[in-house]
Amino acid sequence: MAYALPHLLLSSLFLLPFSAVAQTKGNVTIGASLTANDKSTPWLSTSEDFAFGFQQLQDKSLFLLCIWYHRVPDKNIVWYANEGNAVPRESKLVLANGGLVLSDSRGKELWNSGSTADEVAYGFMNDTGNFVLVRSDSVNIWESFKDPSDTMLPTQIMESGGVLFSRQTETNFSRGRFQFRLLLDGNLVLNTRDVLTNLAYDAYYISGTYDPSDSLNSGYQDGLLSGLSQKIYVSTLAGVEGSGACGYNSVCSLDDYRRPTCECPQGFSLLDPDDKYGHCKPSFSQSCDDDELSSAEDIYDFLELLDTDWPTSDYEQMKPYNEEGCRKSCLQDCFCAVAIFRGESCWKKKLPLSNGRKDTGVNGKALIKFRKAESNLRCFTYKELLEATNGFTEELGRGSFGIVYKGVIQMGSTNVVAVKKLDSLVRDTEKEFKTEVNVIGQTHHKNLVRLLGFCEEGRHKMLVYEFMSNGTLASFLFGDLRPSLNQRTEIALGIARGLLYLHEECGTQIIHCDIKPQNILLDDYYNARISDFGLAKLLMINQSHTSTATIRGTKGYFAPEWFRSTPITVKVDVYSFGVLLLEIICCRRSLENHEIGEGREILIDWVCNCFQAGRLGDLVENDMEALNDWRTVEKSLLVGIWCIQEDPSSRPTIRRVTQMLEGVVEVTMPPYPWLSSTTN
Repeated sequence: MAYALPHLLLSSLFLLPFSAVAQTKGNVTIGASLTANDKSTPWLSTSEDFAFGFQQLQDKSLFLLCIWYHRVPDKNIVWYANEGNAVPRESKLVLANGGLVLSDSRGKELWNSGSTADEVAYGFMNDTGNFVLVRSDSVNIWESFKDPSDTMLPTQIMESGGVLFSRQTETNFSRGRFQFRLLLDGNLVLNTRDVLTNLAYDAYYISGTYDPSDSLNSGYQDGLLSGLSQKIYVSTLAGVEGSGACGYNSVCSLDDYRRPTCECPQGFSLLDPDDKYGHCKPSFSQSCDDDELSSAEDIYDFLELLDTDWPTSDYEQMKPYNEEGCRKSCLQDCFCAVAIFRGESCWKKKLPLSNGRKDTGVNGKALIKFRKAESNLRCFTYKELLEATNGFTEELGRGSFGIVYKGVIQMGSTNVVAVKKLDSLVRDTEKEFKTEVNVIGQTHHKNLVRLLGFCEEGRHKMLVYEFMSNGTLASFLFGDLRPSLNQRTEIALGIARGLLYLHEECGTQIIHCDIKPQNILLDDYYNARISDFGLAKLLMINQSHTSTATIRGTKGYFAPEWFRSTPITVKVDVYSFGVLLLEIICCRRSLENHEIGEGREILIDWVCNCFQAGRLGDLVENDMEALNDWRTVEKSLLVGIWCIQEDPSSRPTIRRVTQMLEGVVEVTMPPYPWLSSTTN
């Protein structure tokens, strides 16, 4: 195999077959089918060099419809259908008179080879690796060569307008960020693209094969493509729109073979650990509100990286400037994430950073702002909080282990706060108090309610939080007016992102244990903020579960494992989030206190019954906005059903949940959860 383009995750432009002997067999008759399971037998070419069928992926419940080298032990894939999106077990491919049709086990169409006025007589798997649909007069009316994925084979020609897409990763065949295109003017180009909108950014490699004097002499065909590889590697550090050769916030350098190596700087980690060319996420979130109670110098410091720059991410340049002035300017600027100091110039940059590179030609220093480890919480006296709350008179609500009061604290400006007065009679109060002060004080995320300070004077133990002006999600969701579908889905995504931070991104992993609409608050802009960590069980990073010694949570949101002798993991939060997501989409409480008939009193039972009957639309039958955006609603409902699987190992991680809600990964059909009303 010719060497590949690993940073693009494009297969080699030329993959040589074992045999090129012409054959006359290999026909696939109308009505033939393939099923995605462990016993599926592919359609083979006459020499058996190539196979067309389903390959099982790392996730054993998912399969890819593809063409591969059948005689090669690694079964190298050279073409795939459905834009590389995996399909669930028992999906079925049928060759009909209208072409190839791929459906899931419920008969829902997932992909087809395209409509045609001609009737297909038969299919044929060529020894070239090209699967074709043939008319009765032996004319090809569709072929896989005309719809390439990430590979070009010998005898395959890329026509003007043709395009190859990189994979997301080596094992995720969904379309990635890179494209290899033959433009209409005859130039071959490499470019990145926006994955969600498919917007192609400016090319970072152009072949220069356009002949303005003779358009028929423009472009590459077939074997001429193989000479591009070395040029492509050399060009990867050129300026690229979008994130660059590596993901956002990543740093690209060239190895000894001039191939790109991507690395997250200290304080950042891969968004997808399996995608080494992907985006890097910061370990903290920076906010312009951070300096309300503390100075920037108390909160932040800098990490130095030599000969490193993100040249397309500047928003301000200052000159002449010395290094100390550059540091101070970035430190006091809440938008500044990185400052580059070179010569007498200072460039300030904000996230996300793009086109990162490490090269001696940079000849400068990158100053990366990071949050110091300490929580910087203010310690209040009891008298201060007594005065701030006017004697604890305005009650906002009753949370875990205490009552929450509204207060006003004067600190240069007036800050409205929520003061949680912990009940001294509740067992384990001190333990919960220490938990919140020591751990929650170090959490910083836009979808978490921020802890500002605390009071610990004898029996008086209180926590001071930022005030959320729009109250609880419960009041917003179950009030007289139904929130818009867009508001509801954005709130759900915000909660998922907050949980992702608690589970995977903060210094000490946190299981919330009581996710419910009463514990989700809404800020001035109706952004979701997770509150009330009074029930949180904490995990050290090297541990995998806690005990079930004390059942925690709220009826209607309990995961089944709370009632069994099984470990309690972050999957209990995934379960509770699933119930909450179903509430958000259906605008229904998880448990109704009054008889409403038809088995609808327990929301998850009703959802499961509708899912089993293929009638999910019944869940939003009175919501015309939801019915008019069924794709969004169905996706959210299926994600919810994945989350409430009875077996914790069948539930997705909250990262996977977030990616499904964002539309980054496909939402496959979940199995039936097998839950009953006795579970909760």
